Amino acid sequence: MTTTSAVNQNSKLTATTAKTDAPVKKGVDGALNQAQFLKLMTTQMTHQDPSKPMENGDFLAQMAQFGTVSGIQDLQKSFSEFASSIGSGQALQATGLVGHTVLAPASKGMLETGKPLIGNISLTDSTPNLTLKIINSKTGEEVNNLQLGSQVKGAVPFSWDGLDAQGKMADPRMYKVVASSVLDGKETAMETQVQSRVESVTMGSGTNGLSVNLAGGGSVNFNQVKQIL
Repeated sequence: MTTTSAVNQNSKLTATTAKTDAPVKKGVDGALNQAQFLKLMTTQMTHQDPSKPMENGDFLAQMAQFGTVSGIQDLQKSFSEFASSIGSGQALQATGLVGHTVLAPASKGMLETGKPLIGNISLTDSTPNLTLKIINSKTGEEVNNLQLGSQVKGAVPFSWDGLDAQGKMADPRMYKVVASSVLDGKETAMETQVQSRVESVTMGSGTNGLSVNLAGGGSVNFNQVKQIL
């Protein structure tokens, strides 16, 4: 009788061990969710070796580890939702720009009939001589050379009325604007910002964000818009 009982107990133990060793079904993304984690912990405690029970520190460490992972997942979800809401807000703002004029970094601008080409030159230091060249973007021909003279550091506004060097009205089209100044005795290129009419807005994906499409075919990132006019 004793031998039979021992065999039966061993059989039960073997069956229990087999059940414990069975793989735990994971979630869709291959990670344990909270319910699965707690089930696994309960099974582990139920079938642990009575002579070597789990230390409190080990138990707390496993709980803390799961809590950390769960917290990170919740944080990632919150950030994702937050980023989505920001993107939606930017889309609404950008859509409202269509038809308006904006000031944004650019090396060329559209000369429209009856309107001047306006922008700013970002001057990094005071200069005795600031120059702005207007160049036909198609042919590369210099149309005019505006001498803006002595200027102090900062944003220097410019306005080209569309007249070429001979005083004739240039054709409405895209023109390059090339600014340069004399700094420490050397001619140095300066960055320019041009006023352009917004024709449309393109929704980006990932880190691309929103693009504002300008008259003449150019485009800038929504965050690069310096001024809405």
